[in-house]
Amino acid sequence: MAEISAKAVKELRERTNAGMMDCKKALQATDGDMEKAIEWLRQKGLASAGKKAGRVAAEGLVDSYIHTGGRIGVLVEVNCETDFVARNQAFSELVRNIAMQIAACPNVEYVRVSDIPPEVVEKEKAIEMGKDDLAGKPENIREKIVVGRIEKRLKEMSLVDQAYIKDQNKSVEDLVKEAIAQLGENIQIRRFSRYVLGEGIEKSSEE
Repeated sequence: MAEISAKAVKELRERTNAGMMDCKKALQATDGDMEKAIEWLRQKGLASAGKKAGRVAAEGLVDSYIHTGGRIGVLVEVNCETDFVARNQAFSELVRNIAMQIAACPNVEYVRVSDIPPEVVEKEKAIEMGKDDLAGKPENIREKIVVGRIEKRLKEMSLVDQAYIKDQNKSVEDLVKEAIAQLGENIQIRRFSRYVLGEGIEKSSEE
């Protein structure tokens, strides 16, 4: 099997708008041949998923998931373009799987990195800049280290950047793109709420 470079995967992603893991799989399946990889993605409907992302998605479902034991609950809204797709079994399964993903990811607070408020980003940056292991390092080196750490931290807070719990080889973003390719409509995770039993309740020492 041909060695697949990150540069080739990036180029294929830019040319097709397919997910990173799908691009890697396509290149592996075609021994690194870029044109054949594009055709491979088109045959599976993955190359067109990104093009649908700009279309208005105002239908969809609000679904809930209560984890076993009743200590964690999730509400999530996922949008699609038509009521027809909203009633589709595959779409319902997607929404349920996303709700389960949220329940399994305690660090996730936002749908995507771009949703994270600037003040939260600045707060995380200040925390990293103040860490002891950076003391004494030149300012430019500290800045580079902090940028890398911040990127990693923000992705930990972003739902679409998480590895899918049922298949660690793809992200939640890849999961959604596969559904777009399958159902032929723009699909967007709009918002979610995660509830943890007793969260925010202060208990006295006597309790």
